[in-house]
Amino acid sequence: MRYVHFVGDVLHGDLGTSALTRAPVLDQVTTALPLTLQLTFLGLALAVVLALAGGVTAAVYRDRLPDQIIRVVSLVGVAAPGFWLALLMIQYLAVDRGWFPTGGYINPGDSVTGWLRTMALPAVALSLPVAAQLTRIVRTSVVEELDKDYVRTAIGGGLPPRVVVGRNVLRNALVNPLTVLGLRVGYLLGGAVVIETIFSLPGMGKLMIDAVQNGDPAVVQGVVLTTATGFVVVNLVIDILYLLVNPRLRAG
Repeated sequence: MRYVHFVGDVLHGDLGTSALTRAPVLDQVTTALPLTLQLTFLGLALAVVLALAGGVTAAVYRDRLPDQIIRVVSLVGVAAPGFWLALLMIQYLAVDRGWFPTGGYINPGDSVTGWLRTMALPAVALSLPVAAQLTRIVRTSVVEELDKDYVRTAIGGGLPPRVVVGRNVLRNALVNPLTVLGLRVGYLLGGAVVIETIFSLPGMGKLMIDAVQNGDPAVVQGVVLTTATGFVVVNLVIDILYLLVNPRLRAG
């Protein structure tokens, strides 16, 4: 019965009350969520850009020097945990050189430049492991498409290779990377917990860590429920993108 009442309250927008502050959990979540969404979006966008650039370049220059370099770098990126990369960047880029702040957050409404400086290192640390994995998948998908008959026919007919890759190969090769990207969004949301803690960002991750340390289960439930809902919504969007990328799915 307690669970039934809890679900009913959630459907009415009531996530409970914090045992520590006696404030509504929904208010705390709505305050912390925008920062986490900013960090996740920046990390996701950066990972997609790096993966497309690296994966397509590696596939086009298959088994040559650029391909070998990208494959080695992506392998290292897959093995390197995000929190370790975050600590290295804080040490060498923030502490030693002072190019970025070691932590904290500046609202973009106050200073766009300050916001970018405070979000740059967290976004990079969050995105690099995802970008490395996606790069390998994009490369494999593009290589498979490049070996198909329609590509050889198009290039043999006089179309420039960059046009064939941009208009046909890349679109057909994006289905598998989109699948992995939808699953990796969960990593980005979960990884934000650690990254926000390292960089002292007042987002959902830090909210949950503080709630766990202070023994505040209502806040933990609210954060987990919101994160899980976001994961489901993003995967629904990815499923819709399948239909836009692959017309054969719409025909089926």
